[in-house]
Amino acid sequence: MNVLIISLIIVPIIANAFFIKGIKYSTIASGIAEVLISLLLLNKIPIVCYFYVTSFTWYFIIMVSSIYLLSALFSINYLKGERTKISERTYFLLLNYFASSMFFALVINNLGLMWVGIEATTISTILLIITEGTEIAMEVGWRYTIIVSAGVTFAFISIILVYYCTHSLVVSYLVMNHYSSLTLRIASAIALVGFGTKVGIFPVNTWLPDAHSEAPAPISAMFSGVLLPVALYVLYQFYKICSIFTLYSWIAVISIVIASISMASQVFFKRLFAYSTIENMNLALLGLASGQILGAVILLISHAFGKAGAFYSSGLLIKTYESKRIEEYGLWKNKFIPYSLLLSSLAVTGTPPFGTFIGEFLILSSLIEKCAIEFIIVLIALSTAFISVNYHVSKMTFKGERDSLNEDKSLGIISLISAIISLGIGIFIIAWWSL
Repeated sequence: MNVLIISLIIVPIIANAFFIKGIKYSTIASGIAEVLISLLLLNKIPIVCYFYVTSFTWYFIIMVSSIYLLSALFSINYLKGERTKISERTYFLLLNYFASSMFFALVINNLGLMWVGIEATTISTILLIITEGTEIAMEVGWRYTIIVSAGVTFAFISIILVYYCTHSLVVSYLVMNHYSSLTLRIASAIALVGFGTKVGIFPVNTWLPDAHSEAPAPISAMFSGVLLPVALYVLYQFYKICSIFTLYSWIAVISIVIASISMASQVFFKRLFAYSTIENMNLALLGLASGQILGAVILLISHAFGKAGAFYSSGLLIKTYESKRIEEYGLWKNKFIPYSLLLSSLAVTGTPPFGTFIGEFLILSSLIEKCAIEFIIVLIALSTAFISVNYHVSKMTFKGERDSLNEDKSLGIISLISAIISLGIGIFIIAWWSL
C-alpha cells in the first residue's frame, strides 16, 4: 500500500485530534499537507493494488485538496460574528471528515467502498448544510437527507447487480474488461440515477439549488467545486464498465437544458450559481460519455476554482449586505466583490480565455462528430446560461446605487484568487498549446 495514499485519507482525520484547541488552524495545516501530498503523487502513479490511482484520478485529488484548503481559509473569518446552529469546533470537524470521505471515494479500488465514501460525504455534510440554523436551512437539510439517501440506495442496488454479474467489485479489473450483458446495462442505468443524484442530473437534482442556497458559502463551494465531481468520477467508473452512450448523453442534455432555463428566472444569486453547477456537471458528464476526457477534466478543474470563487463572493456579499436576492446592488463601489463576482461568473459560463471555455470547446467539438442534434441543443442551452448568469451579475454590479460597506479583506482576497486561478488555467493551456 502506498504511504502517500494512506496519508491523503487520514491527514484530515488526524487534524481532528487537535479539536480541543486550534481546530481551525489544524484544518488549514491539513489542507496545505493535502495539496503537497497530491503534488507528490504525480510521480507515483499509476497505483494499482488496494488503491487505484491513475492520472485521471490525480486531477480530482488536486481539485479536492485545493478547494478544501481554500474553504478552510475562507471559513475562519466567515464564521466570525455569525450565529450558527453548530459550534465552530463541530464545523471544522465535519469539514475534515467531508474531505477525508471524498479522498477515500477517489482512491479506493473497490466499487462497494467507493459507495461507502460517497455515503460518508452525505453523513458529514448534513449538519454543515444547517450551520446557519434557520427554519429554511433545517427544511433543506431534511430534503437533502431524504433525496440523496434515496439516490445512494439506488447506487447500492447497481453495485449488487455488478457483483452478481461479474463476481468482482475491483475497479481496476472491471474497467479493463468490456461487458455487454443486459444485467450490467441495467446496473449502469440504475447507477446513473443513484450516483447521478449527487452529480445533479434531472430530475433527481432538486436538492441541489436548495442546499447550495442555504449552506454556508465555503460549504457551497465544496459542494459545487468538488463533491459533485467526485460523484461524477464514481459514476464514470460504471460507464467504463458498461457504457450506454445514448442514455447518458440525453439525460445530460436534458439536465443542461432544464438548468439553463431555470437560471433565467432566478431571484437569488446563490441559487443562480447552483443551477450553473448543474449545467457544468452535466456538460462534463456529456464529455466523459462522448470520450472527450481531456475536455471534461479541464472543464471540471477550471469550474472548481471558478465556482468556488463565485460562492466565496456570494458569502462575502451576504456577510456585507445581509441579502441573498439579485438586486441592483451597485457593487462597483466595493474593493473586492465586483471583481471576484464578475471574474467568477465569466469563469463558470465558459468565457474565453478561461479554462472552462477550452473544456467546453473540446467537448462540443467531439459532440458535433457524434450527434449534431445534441450539439445544437447544448449550444443553445449554454448560450442561454451565459446570458442569464452574466446579465444578473452585471445588474448586481453596475446598476444599483448602494454605499460601499466595509468588506472583510481576507475573504475578498480568497474569492478573487480562486477566480483568477480559473483564468490562469485557461491562459496556461493556450500558451502551452501555442508553443
